[in-house]
Order: sequence, then structure tokens, then C-alpha cells
Amino acid sequence: MKTMIKSLSVAAMGVWAGMAQAADDVTLQLKWVTQAQFAGYYVAQDKGSTKKKA
Repeated sequence: MKTMIKSLSVAAMGVWAGMAQAADDVTLQLKWVTQAQFAGYYVAQDKGSTKKKA
């Protein structure tokens, strides 16, 4: 039983690792009014870390 659980865990990690390599475009839509909870996104945008890299 333990061997089967380990095998399934390794297989699941392999699937997740493959998904992590996907380079899909993502659009983030925040609320209409600026709120403190989104400050990290605004700082990243100001620093330019949200722009596409060549």
C-alpha cells in the first residue's frame, strides 16, 4: 500500500512539474477602486516586473 501511495505521489509531482513550465498569458483584473491588498501588484507594475521578457 505504501509503495502505491509513493508511486502516485511521484506521478502527481511529475504532472505538476510539467504544468509549471507552461507559458500562458495571464490577465489580472483588480477591483475598480484601488485597495491596499493589491499594493504588491501595483509595486510590481511600477518596477516593470510584470512586462513580458524576451
